[in-house]
Amino acid sequence: MNVRYLRVQVRYSGKTGKPVGIFGACWHLLRGSRLNEEESAKFLAINEWFKEHLPEPSFYEHGNPDKAITWFKVGLSDQMVTELQPLMDLLDKYHVQYDIVLSNYPGTIIYEDKYQVGVI
Repeated sequence: MNVRYLRVQVRYSGKTGKPVGIFGACWHLLRGSRLNEEESAKFLAINEWFKEHLPEPSFYEHGNPDKAITWFKVGLSDQMVTELQPLMDLLDKYHVQYDIVLSNYPGTIIYEDKYQVGVI
């Protein structure tokens, strides 16, 4: 059976009650002044790349009232997962434990586009 969804998440929970995703974790490092200038610039550039290439789920426009989380679609988002490697390297450098989680049933899908799903 082929796995359909992938999520990179850290081992602590956020406001959704679910483990924080890789972008949230990197934002925590940035806001906590843990990243140096070069690392901050790299993270912000990668974040901008994703803003340009990955649709933003509509639930974020409303403050994410359902506390949804997003998962990449395996296969359709391979380039995007590759683009995450420098962020995983940052998490490794700062000893932030994370997992690459694979699932066929990540939750109830409330949002979907070509590259990802949003689930509760």
